[in-house]
Parts: sequence; structure tokens; C-alpha cells
Amino acid sequence: MLDVRRLQMLRAVVTSGSVTAAATRLGYTPSAVSQQIAVLEKEAGAALLERAGRGVRPTAAGLLLTDYADAIGRQVAEAETALADLVAGRTGRLAVRYFATAGAALVAPAVARVRAEHPDVQVELKLIDPEDPLPDVKEGRADLALVVRPDEAAQDGVRLVRLLDDPYLAVLPKGHRLAGRRTLALADLAEEPWVGSEWPGPCLDAQLSACEAAGFRPRFVVESEDYVTAQGFVAAGLGVSLIPRLGLGSRHPGVVVREVRRPEPMRSIFAAVRETAPPAPAVRSFLEALREAAGEGGYTS
Repeated sequence: MLDVRRLQMLRAVVTSGSVTAAATRLGYTPSAVSQQIAVLEKEAGAALLERAGRGVRPTAAGLLLTDYADAIGRQVAEAETALADLVAGRTGRLAVRYFATAGAALVAPAVARVRAEHPDVQVELKLIDPEDPLPDVKEGRADLALVVRPDEAAQDGVRLVRLLDDPYLAVLPKGHRLAGRRTLALADLAEEPWVGSEWPGPCLDAQLSACEAAGFRPRFVVESEDYVTAQGFVAAGLGVSLIPRLGLGSRHPGVVVREVRRPEPMRSIFAAVRETAPPAPAVRSFLEALREAAGEGGYTS
């Protein structure tokens, strides 16, 4: 196989017209350059240079390899530039996994910031409800994921960055006996029929844990696993529901929403990144924007 460094030495000799001039340009002795050219000729199986007066000129084989050496040199320079841009965060791909209710409030402003600060970075978004995105982060298929977790304990090679605590609010039919109160104790809903709003997983677990602390287990009469649909069921008088504040972007006209206390049901939202991933400017910008969006929404704990 032809050695790339020796090809560049050949190119230097051909373009400068002599071994001595090439050695001066490259910072080698003339004998070192001659030795490397001799090795390259053995690799090529052909003479590459011939004497011309006090200098040298390329043979047909030497001219052919010089042209390829020139192309290789340009490609290496382009590769170095592309690598520098990637390392500096000016180019590349940022793969993000998120769940629906985090999209408008958190993900949208973060994407806008990355596009402004790193316009040549391609942002790849994927909605993951109700899948667990942590395997994608662990295995490098995603650079960052938004997840709901009970705490920020280590997750096998994944670092969790706490963004906000998103409280659940009580959603009642208009005209409900509790609708006139500004806040409710969670136990006030113990005897009510409930409309489910969550997939099985950490969000539903947050609801059930709060209800358990209040001394009851909710009686679900309808399962919707969708916040908009859950509000429709509540408005129809089928039951009450708990919906996180981020999930109440558009409220059904047939419901009222009240804060809940003693205890206040809460889901904790984190950004997950790979523990061993090298620092990437685009990921840092995305995280900073997520934190800012969480703070501006008034949800940060």
C-alpha cells in the first residue's frame, strides 16, 4: 500500500524541482527525503523521478502519483476543517427525544436557540411517547432526551439534569360541587370517579404515589391516556382528572382547573445525556435553553 506521507514528499519534490528544495520546505535532510522517495518507488514498483540538470523531474508514474498526492492533500485539509467545525459545534447532528407536552414549552425554544447559535447543526427531533428514550441515549442514537423520573439518581451511564417540577392540577366538570374552591386537598377527590390521563409509567406513578400519601387509591372509570381527550370526558361529567400544568395548554370550555395540596402531585422532568459523551457546544446550548424555558414558565423547583 502506498504511504500517504511519502506521497506528500514526492509532491514536494516535484513542485519544488529538487530534493534539496523539498527537504528545506519539509524540514528534513536531503538524504532523509531521498530515502523516503526510494521506499515509495519500491512500494509503487516503478521509478518516480529522473535527473534533469541539477534537479529532478517526475516520470510518468511520478506525475500520476503527484496528481493523486495533490488530491489527497486537499481532501486531508478539507477533513481537518470539517473535523474542527464538528468539534467546535459549528456542524453535525443533534438528536433529541422528547414527549409531547414538553414540545411547545421546552423543546421549541431550545431548537430555536441552537439554530440561531449553530445554524449548520442539523437538529433531529423524535417524539417518544410512551417509549423510554434512555436506551437511545445510552447507545448513542440520541444526544439528549427529555424524561420524567422520580429523582436524579444515576441511570447506568446516563446523566440526568433536572429541569423543572411540573405540578398536577385537578380538572373538574363545570358545576361540580368542588368547583367553587380555589384549591383542593387531594383527599377531597378520594370518592370521585376518575378519568385517567396518563400512560402506565413514571407520570402515572407520580399521581398514584400522591394519592397513596393522601390515603386512597383513585377509582378510574375511563382511561384516555391523552390530556385533551381526558378533559372532554371530564366535561361530559364522567369523572375528575389530574393533568400536569404543561399538559393544560388548551383548556376545554366545559371544565374548571384547581390547584391541589396536601400533597401536591408533581412530576419531575429531566434532560438525559450520555455520561461519557464528549462536551458538544450544541448540546450545551440546548440544555441552557431548556433551563431558561423552564425558569421562564415559572416551574423550576
